[in-house]
Amino acid sequence: MLVIHPKDKTTAMLSALYDGLEAQVVDDYRSTNEIGHLLHHVSMQERIMLLGHGSDKGLFFREDDSKDEFDKLIVGHSHAYHLRNHRGNIVAVWCNADQFARAEGLHGLFTGMIVSEVSEALLYQVETTQEELDRENVKLAMRLRTLLDERIPLIEIPKRMLAMDDVHSPLTTFNYKNFYYI
Repeated sequence: MLVIHPKDKTTAMLSALYDGLEAQVVDDYRSTNEIGHLLHHVSMQERIMLLGHGSDKGLFFREDDSKDEFDKLIVGHSHAYHLRNHRGNIVAVWCNADQFARAEGLHGLFTGMIVSEVSEALLYQVETTQEELDRENVKLAMRLRTLLDERIPLIEIPKRMLAMDDVHSPLTTFNYKNFYYI
């Protein structure tokens, strides 16, 4: 499995998705060509995980996660060809990954907006606290890991995630509704 998960304290809980698994983890910056090379050489049977912060343009990377701004895209349009050729064995958890997937013709499990910071909660008018964010996003990641470990087909995961929301707070309702199989 190839995991691209740039280091970031606000998405560190996503490491639960691959901890203890045999995976090549890329958590530092790599050039566009290096990422393309990695994607090209992943076996079709292996899953690709793309995790962190991003937009409809791709997955972000930042040198210093104490700052709010991002430095560049680590996975973007130039990598779509390799991702399309992977035939849907992709799990992408970043804000608006679903929009990126639709624009690039990708298939797999993708998230829409996922609130992982208080500033995002304020922007999307989702009532929460830092404590709830910390607790519930760890639970969300662990639940997704359970489904992946049980080899639940990616197409079934969005409805299963919804069913696993045991809190039904504004935060959990917002986040659990933002899983899509495309």
